[in-house]
Amino acid sequence: MPAEKPKERADAARNRRAILDATRTLLAEHGAEALTMDRVAAAAGVGKGTIFHRFGSRSGLLYALVAEPAETLMAAIASGPPPLGPGAPAPDRLLAFFDAMTLMMADNVELMAAYTGSAMPPHPRTAEFHATWDDHITVLLGEARPDLDAQAAGRLLFSSVGSEVARAMVRADEVDRLRTAIRQLVESVLRQPL
Repeated sequence: MPAEKPKERADAARNRRAILDATRTLLAEHGAEALTMDRVAAAAGVGKGTIFHRFGSRSGLLYALVAEPAETLMAAIASGPPPLGPGAPAPDRLLAFFDAMTLMMADNVELMAAYTGSAMPPHPRTAEFHATWDDHITVLLGEARPDLDAQAAGRLLFSSVGSEVARAMVRADEVDRLRTAIRQLVESVLRQPL
């Protein structure tokens, strides 16, 4: 039986949440270039040492921010309500997944800029996250369109969500337009050929 994870103290949990929320706010308001540990500490109402003690480094803080929405989406596709979670037809689940992924990217566009724009190594769970998305898309697309190379087509569809074009649309406040375009793109692949 695996050992239970020790319960986080209430004040530590509050500080963690305040730091993560402050970092997200600073990224959204000022962009990746303006993110400093001093600004995060001031916005979170904690000492800079608290951030370093909790996250180890700027990279550790960014890793935590990247992991949080990815873990939430992983849980939703594994056991959340349909259509994102199990129980809906494959095309509906695929459309729900791409919409959720597009929103996750849009909500975190500055975080991704900070993460990819730095010289930090890949997130320790990058392979796990990407394998989850790849497997999920491949299975659903394979079920909906067995005539396709589901893995290759799925990867091409997925690459559109994180593309420079998509990020530019988010920064131009065209999230709804992007969501519509991604949905139309996925729907066009889901349609059976005549």
